[in-house]
Amino acid sequence: MSGQLVYGCMGLGGGWSAEPLTTVDIDVAERAVFAALDAGITWFDQADIYRHGKSEAALGAVLARHSGLRERIRIQTKCGIRLGENGLRSYYDLSRASILERVRGSLGRLGTDFVDILLMHRPDPLAEPEEIAAAFGELREEGRVGALGVSNMSAAQMAHLQRSLDEPLVVNQLEMSLRKRDWVDAGVQVNHSGYGRFPEGTLEYCSANAVRVQAWGALAQGVYTGAGSEAEAGTTELVAKMASEKDTTPEAIVLGWLMRHPAGIEPVVGTTSPDRVLACADAPAQAAAMTRVEWYSLYLSARGEPLP
Repeated sequence: MSGQLVYGCMGLGGGWSAEPLTTVDIDVAERAVFAALDAGITWFDQADIYRHGKSEAALGAVLARHSGLRERIRIQTKCGIRLGENGLRSYYDLSRASILERVRGSLGRLGTDFVDILLMHRPDPLAEPEEIAAAFGELREEGRVGALGVSNMSAAQMAHLQRSLDEPLVVNQLEMSLRKRDWVDAGVQVNHSGYGRFPEGTLEYCSANAVRVQAWGALAQGVYTGAGSEAEAGTTELVAKMASEKDTTPEAIVLGWLMRHPAGIEPVVGTTSPDRVLACADAPAQAAAMTRVEWYSLYLSARGEPLP
C-alpha cells in the first residue's frame, strides 16, 4: 500500500527571525509551491511556529497571488508548541484556549477560511483529551477545520486521545527515513538486545485504524543524495546505483524505500529547491516497483549490521 507525497512548508518564509516577510520570500515560496504541483503533490504541510508564522504567511501570499489555487490544494497545519513566550525557550500547550487562539492565527496568516486537517504538534504532558476534543468540535462546527490528526505521538497516546473524540484521528506525522530507522528496528529487534526506542505498535495502530502515516525528515537531510559523509558513503553509492539502473533520481529511491512499506507512508518533502522537489516526483512509481530484496539491500546497508 503506497501513500502520496506531501510538501513540507517549514523552509518557506525566510529566516527564523522577527524580520518581516519579503517579496523575495514570497517568490521563493511561489516557485516551490508550483514545483510541488508539477510533481503531483497537492497536500501542503504547515505549522504555526514555522519561521515564527512567516511560513504560513508566505503560503497565504502565494494563494492570494493566484485565484483558484486554494481549491487545487489541501492544507494541514499544526499547533501546540509555543516558542519564546513567558520566559521559556519553548513549551507545549494543547489547552482548549490555546488551540482556538493558534488556529485562528494560522487561518489569518494563510488567508483561508479553513484548513483540511489540524495536527497536534507534540504530546503535551498537561493536555486533557476532553479540552482537545472541545476545541476541535468548536472549530469543526465553525467550518474552520475538516479533520484532526497528531504528530510525534505513540499508539497509546493516540488511543487515549481518541476515546474523547467523536471523529477519528486521520494522520500521525513521525520522523522516519532511511537514516532514522528506529520505526523499522523496533519491530525486527523485538525480544533482542538493542531494542529500538520507537513506540511499539504505533504503525500497527495507524494501519488498523486507517490513520495516515506521514514521515517528516524523509530525505534525511540529503545524506544519501549528495550531502552525506564517509559513514554513509556505501549507502549513498547503492542509492545512486539503483537510481541509475532504474533511470530515476536518488531522491525517488530514498523516498520510494519509505513508501514501499505496507503502512502507506507519506513522505513530507521539505526542500525549497524546485529542482529537488521535482526529483521526488517518481517516488511512488519506484515504491511500486521496488522488490523485497532491493528494499532490504537499502535497509541493511544503512543499518550497517546484519539482522538478528
